[in-house]
Amino acid sequence: MTRSAAESRGLPETGHVELGPSRILMVCGGFFPETGGIETHVYETSRRLSARGATVGVLTTDKTGQLPKREQLEGVSIVRVPAWPRPSDVRFAPGVFKEITRGGWDLVHVQGYHTFVAPLAMAAAKRARLPFVVTFHSGGHSSRLRNALRFPQHLVLGPLVRSASQIIGVSQYEATFFGRRMSLGRDKIVVVPNGGDLPRPTPTMARNDDKQLIVSIGRLVRYKGHQRAIEAMPHVLRRLPDARLHILGEGPYEGELRRLVRRLGLIDHVTIAPIASGDRRAMADFLASASLVVLFSDYEAHPVAAMEALSLQRKIIASNTAGFREMIERGHVRGAPAAASAEERARLMIEALEDDHIPYPVELPTWDDCVDRLAAIYRNVLDARSKRPINASLFQATG
Repeated sequence: MTRSAAESRGLPETGHVELGPSRILMVCGGFFPETGGIETHVYETSRRLSARGATVGVLTTDKTGQLPKREQLEGVSIVRVPAWPRPSDVRFAPGVFKEITRGGWDLVHVQGYHTFVAPLAMAAAKRARLPFVVTFHSGGHSSRLRNALRFPQHLVLGPLVRSASQIIGVSQYEATFFGRRMSLGRDKIVVVPNGGDLPRPTPTMARNDDKQLIVSIGRLVRYKGHQRAIEAMPHVLRRLPDARLHILGEGPYEGELRRLVRRLGLIDHVTIAPIASGDRRAMADFLASASLVVLFSDYEAHPVAAMEALSLQRKIIASNTAGFREMIERGHVRGAPAAASAEERARLMIEALEDDHIPYPVELPTWDDCVDRLAAIYRNVLDARSKRPINASLFQATG
């Protein structure tokens, strides 16, 4: 990648950085088979870091009690500890603290800040005298109470975050917002965007034969806005009676979305189903078969789904909020007012479906670009530190 190309993607030029025997522990609230942007980010980066010679572990939680406590995935060791309360996503998981303070790692990378996992991980790293890195991966929430608590949450987390060796935002929006909100100073935060690449779709899918398929992507929670795409469909069908909408995701809001589909008489035009987490080829094939992707979320910092759709030259309509604004301002995504009516959204969807223009290829950060930046950050943090013996049994797979 040339220097100009790197800069146009918002990435300082770093080149390929080998980590050698470094021992990196990524900590996140959820991981595959759960689906979401953080889960995808951790999967794509952890396996690439492992391929560069690092020992990589993922410490995550399990609310169900049914997932393997330990397993191996493409060279990465996964440990899951119990989290409570199970119906909620606050993920109080004391086991996170215990696993980190047992030692055996050179650096802890806290992926996401919005559950109890993050402060537990940061406090444990400090107790164990381990350097730690924080990536915000900020997102919205369907609960008004949780959204109202964001400001005091940021104030409480501020001192812990400020003690990180490096702070990472996935977009300029996120870096600016948290720099102000947590009094971090913009120069303390580096921007490392998510990757936007998927495997090449199979040739039959890449032909895009289905000109009437609309896809709304994201976890099935209210703030992701799938209901807005469904509510627009009756207006779309008046102009385009063969149009179809597929809601691509899974989550607790599925029942409400299905009830909305039945109430609006859309059973023959709207389907709801996920793609298995980790099946990146299936995701590429499905997106390549669609004509339009809609993302009517209340908030996204730097949505992986939008990046992936752009990489396949799909037309995209997104809410003009938060991290989407950067994509809209660059002309990569069509913007919909956050408070748009169902009729307004339908009009934008119809215009996009009737537009035969295929978007020009967009030069996007790749997951390898992302890992180059992470590896450089890790190297800088670790250069002055001596290595300690790893506890080989800590992340031993048990099948």
